[in-house]
Amino acid sequence: MNLTKRKVLLVGDGAVGSSFAFSLLQNCSVEELVITDLKKEHVLGDVADLEDIVPFGTNTKIKAGDYADAHDATIVVITAGVPRKPGESRLDLVQKNYRILKSIVDPVVASGFQGYFVVSSNPVDILTTLTQKISGFPKHKVIGTGTSLDTARLRVLLAQKLNVAPSAVNSYVLGEHGDSSFVNFAETTVSAKPLSELLELSADEQTDIEKQVRAKGGYIINNKGATFYGVARCLVEICQAILDNKNLVLPISAPVNGEYGLHDLYLGLPAVINNSGISQVIETPLTVDEVSKMQSSAAQLQAILEQL
Repeated sequence: MNLTKRKVLLVGDGAVGSSFAFSLLQNCSVEELVITDLKKEHVLGDVADLEDIVPFGTNTKIKAGDYADAHDATIVVITAGVPRKPGESRLDLVQKNYRILKSIVDPVVASGFQGYFVVSSNPVDILTTLTQKISGFPKHKVIGTGTSLDTARLRVLLAQKLNVAPSAVNSYVLGEHGDSSFVNFAETTVSAKPLSELLELSADEQTDIEKQVRAKGGYIINNKGATFYGVARCLVEICQAILDNKNLVLPISAPVNGEYGLHDLYLGLPAVINNSGISQVIETPLTVDEVSKMQSSAAQLQAILEQL
């Protein structure tokens, strides 16, 4: 099996999928991009539209395809699923998207696929866990976007408060990509200085920042119907880290194996991503209160998994 071909199969050509394809072609060298979706005509239109940007970047072959095209792909990206509606939580989507996920993963595996699954469909931690269980793939070869989008939102918010570039902020949102997520404030740095030296935040102010980060997705959905640019760019970061062996540390849906006393679950944690997939899950230092939040987040997800 040749996993150096730099071929990506995208499953799901909705707003997230098409935004991912557009961003991938602009930011990453890919030999072949295959797109599949139940809406076949939409895929044909998107392929033709995306071909128009190829002359401005790499010479990528883009085509409409199906699950059988996964047989020699390096990465299968799954964005398919029912999106959140105004007022819904990500966890409300579990049953609907579990059925969709199984209808994707089974034929992809049957094709002979041996690469890496990258999942962004919600609830992403649960669906990443289920992708690994359905596929039987090693845990390091199944990755979810996790809290990468939440972390991007946090960095923008803190950067605005401090009037610095978001790239100067080193901070993570951890736990579930959802309502039980939390920020590791004690380890947050800005331009290599502890956040506490630049901005004194009370416990209430920290809680307010966490709430603002969690609420941003709902704000976007209420105003334009869906969120897609940020998560699409997060997907590209993960794919790039795999294809280019970048050893990039990203807050993803990572498999816990004893970290914080947790097992058999994917949860938002920083991890090193390279051409082996998840090469290391980082057990970042947490306060006693933060460990409790991590375990509470995991317990909520585990309870839902046990019902499936």
